[in-house]
Amino acid sequence: MDTIQVGLIGYGLGGAVFHAPLIDSTPSLRLAGVVTSRGDLVRRDRPDVPVRPRAEDLFSDPAIGLIVISTPTATHFELARAALLAGKDVVVDKPFTLTSREADELIALARRQGRLLSVFQNRRWDNDFLTVKRCIQQRRLGEVYYYEAHFDRFRPAVQDSWREAPGPGAGALYDLGSHLIDQALHLFGMPESVAADLLAQRPGAKATDYFHLILHYGRKRAVLHGASLVKEPGPRFIVHGDAGSLLKSGMDPQEAALSAGRRPTGSDWGREAPEMFGTLTAADGSRQRIETLPGAYQDYYQGIAAALLQGAPVPVDPADSRDGLLVIEAAERSAAEARTIAMGERMRPIDKRRP
Repeated sequence: MDTIQVGLIGYGLGGAVFHAPLIDSTPSLRLAGVVTSRGDLVRRDRPDVPVRPRAEDLFSDPAIGLIVISTPTATHFELARAALLAGKDVVVDKPFTLTSREADELIALARRQGRLLSVFQNRRWDNDFLTVKRCIQQRRLGEVYYYEAHFDRFRPAVQDSWREAPGPGAGALYDLGSHLIDQALHLFGMPESVAADLLAQRPGAKATDYFHLILHYGRKRAVLHGASLVKEPGPRFIVHGDAGSLLKSGMDPQEAALSAGRRPTGSDWGREAPEMFGTLTAADGSRQRIETLPGAYQDYYQGIAAALLQGAPVPVDPADSRDGLLVIEAAERSAAEARTIAMGERMRPIDKRRP
């Protein structure tokens, strides 16, 4: 089989801006059906792709091998479970599920079914993160002792969206924090403990719109921060080591490019202007501009295709995203109890399905 038929569930921001264009840009993948209440948008954007009324229509179609789930977080577990039981390979949007327990159930089910399961943690392929990662791996900063990552926005008005409504899986910690947590775990592994401050800060906010997490790694700290009332953001990444410091500002351009209808082709994809390059200050005080690596969201679905057709490892192991949920759970407990939570501490689960 040279071409994998893909069924997409959900055509909101994730489905329309990220998944569908990236699937279209992967030669060995073909979007063969979409389940959404926004069928008019699918017919406008992709008149050759059928709109299906129910997820079960994709699950029962023998021609469709891969199901992509881009729906509200609270629906991920049941949809992924049904797809796996129907014998489909599955990609789930981040955050993986509501709880680490649900994530473990899906991982075990995929193993029993012999099916691929992966989570779309696309911001591992942000241009700034790729650059920071390379500098750390090349030990340009020596031994790293402090890492700080931001996902700040200026949105004073609360939006009419499930992400900002009260309920399970909503709020900035799940929506944006899951990206920063995945990046930190990708670099440093699981922390020893987590301390967190979570707030619904804006007037009228009913879900978390401010988070500040401190991940403890011995003498190293990873600080992950997101807020909705930041008009003038500082550096997006700040990394300090015993050989120097790296500061990187700006935002990866790929989401804006995809929203504008561009596709990940050409040598300029994911690149930014030199004035946006980060600055590395060495221990001797010398300063150097660090050219930003090109962002590469397309690598995720190319990796999925390689895993399905060539047996390569999945681009994101679902166990990584399960670990991210463990950090989110520890952060929620830390904020609720105003204390640092040791990872692995036995805790009573929080009922995330309670309104």
